Amino acid sequence: METAETAQVSPDSEPDGPAEKRTETRFPMKIACFGDNCVDYYTESDRMYPGGNPVNVAAYVRRLGRESSYIGPVGNDRYGGFLLDALRQKGVDVSHVRTEEGSTAVTRIAVVNGERTFTGYEEGVLAHYSPSEEEIRFICAHDLAVTGVWGHSESALEAIRAKGVPTAYDASDAPFGGTAQSALPHSTVFFLSDDRSDDSAVREKLTVLHAGGPSLVVATRGSRGSVLYDGREFLTEGIVPCEVVDTMGAGDSYIAGFLTAWLGKRPLRECMKAGAQNAAVTIGYSGAWE
Repeated sequence: METAETAQVSPDSEPDGPAEKRTETRFPMKIACFGDNCVDYYTESDRMYPGGNPVNVAAYVRRLGRESSYIGPVGNDRYGGFLLDALRQKGVDVSHVRTEEGSTAVTRIAVVNGERTFTGYEEGVLAHYSPSEEEIRFICAHDLAVTGVWGHSESALEAIRAKGVPTAYDASDAPFGGTAQSALPHSTVFFLSDDRSDDSAVREKLTVLHAGGPSLVVATRGSRGSVLYDGREFLTEGIVPCEVVDTMGAGDSYIAGFLTAWLGKRPLRECMKAGAQNAAVTIGYSGAWE
């Protein structure tokens, strides 16, 4: 019989029913975050911060007291060294980060009225990244694998799921693009962001996406909160009111909070609340990391 220390979340099982029927389980967990990384460079302040969906999720998982690893490539430039140092300081396992000849990805950002605007992006060594067999084996030693639409990592998801490891994928605002659609059948939890569509349109999107294979589909909607669909019902959750300093990293914080609670088998609505609470911490300071 499974104990709290050995219980695992099956990637092929259906969600545990409506939120109130999930039974909370606590066990040591470690989350593998793989794919893209970048340095977020703020042009007005001439400051830089670590960034990229998997990098951010790994750091936020550590902030929540759980173990995480980041797997991906950096260049042999000062930005790559900056990223690695930042991850180590957060306690993220970087034993499987590749350092390659070339430049690290850089995103240039301006902030206007508290909202970030991306003004440029240089992909660097990330452009040719694909997880190796060794990296996939390492990822499969974790309780959950997380990646996103910018990480060139969709090809690894099927192999990871085949090893019995659940996967989470962040499609950002392009869930119906070719890249995200290739990940959809191999994603246990599928995230997207949509703060423009009305409620009916969002629910329609979630329904269509859920039919593609995921157990759960979750849309983050900015100030409108989030919506989840598990194939049987829709759940909605609002935001946690707070002072908005910078929205960078809010979605990744939500994902980390949600997934950490979900791996602990907390009720789905509580997972959504955990995501909102974690996001509220992040948007209270400048940059994705404090």
